Amino acid sequence: MSNDTTTPAPAVAPPLGVGMVGYAFMGQAHSQGWRTVGRVFDLPLSPSMAAVCGRDPEAVRTAAAKLGWAAAETDWRALIARPDVQLVDICTPGDSHAEIAVAALEAGKHVLCEKPLANTVAEAEAMAEAARVARARGQVAMVGFNYRRTPALALARRMVGEGRIGTLRHVRVTYLQDWLVDPAFPLAWRLRKELAGSGALGDLGAHAVDLAQHLAGAPLTGVSAQTETFVRERPLPDGGALGPVTVDDAALFTGRLESGALASFEVSRVAAGRKNALRVELNGTAGSLAFDLERLNELEFHDHATEATEAGFRRILVTEQDHPYLEAWWPPGHGLGYEHTFVHQARDLVRAVAAGTEPAPSFADGLQVQRVLAAVEESAEKNSVFTPVPASPTAV
Repeated sequence: MSNDTTTPAPAVAPPLGVGMVGYAFMGQAHSQGWRTVGRVFDLPLSPSMAAVCGRDPEAVRTAAAKLGWAAAETDWRALIARPDVQLVDICTPGDSHAEIAVAALEAGKHVLCEKPLANTVAEAEAMAEAARVARARGQVAMVGFNYRRTPALALARRMVGEGRIGTLRHVRVTYLQDWLVDPAFPLAWRLRKELAGSGALGDLGAHAVDLAQHLAGAPLTGVSAQTETFVRERPLPDGGALGPVTVDDAALFTGRLESGALASFEVSRVAAGRKNALRVELNGTAGSLAFDLERLNELEFHDHATEATEAGFRRILVTEQDHPYLEAWWPPGHGLGYEHTFVHQARDLVRAVAAGTEPAPSFADGLQVQRVLAAVEESAEKNSVFTPVPASPTAV
């Protein structure tokens, strides 16, 4: 009889090689997700940070070492061609999303692309079509609306689906920042339409639109909008001369959802004192839900069936292990942060790749958001006239 009591080695999940294009703010956030996800969640595939790509050889090598990537590339085409890369993560400015994503899909890679999906509807349509064709080959493509992965907002979606607030009547979303209040802030790429597509509208409004449609479970069918650029010239990055700001500083718009509910949106990058203030509220016939990103481990819930003497919003502390995403994290009461949304995003995408299922939000969802943004711009140009949003085949 053998006395061998050696514990069998645990099964090792097959690797999933990830290559990332871009390494600035979003690249750093995505890197945090890829570094962490396999150490927290049990996954059917093991993400491997194969290579990161950037144009500056020295800077990208530094980024690779700092962020945990095994190799560095200076040409995104070379990154796509690497045999150790099965998934391409795009964290570049919007003007390059379409070219990189379509090339990666045509090369047989899975794709994650930061929001907004593209700078124009035409680009987003090309990306959605490339994803549809690639889907038939077993590839998946997802757009990175990370706020869906906040546990409190995931719980809100679940509660809406369960009918906890009844028939939805109103959705309102505000997303306010203040980093452009100072007129001396330089003319960064996010202030140039040819690179960014739009300003606060695409940067913040894309999140607001996606959350409204996702939580409501219905797309926007039309909008009425105003936009404004308050500071029309800013210093060029090298100092001295001024250059034109070609995107909006703020946008206000109302909309109607396919379900009949009304929606309102306000986004701004010149709201003094607001650093990253995203607030969402949903009002239904049976109750209401409210979320504030500055208190991201909390969800407010009002049950309208409660007696008037005790009625009102109550706080749900979203830290229980049976709350969305929290089965692998800390004991109740130990909150998560912004960076965890990218870990959850990586988890969901890896599971979709392994199962061969359509991830959410898909490129079709990203196209729907792009069509809403385009309708907002068209409405604003036409003195706020109500502008229909073309329908997209999408699962919001």
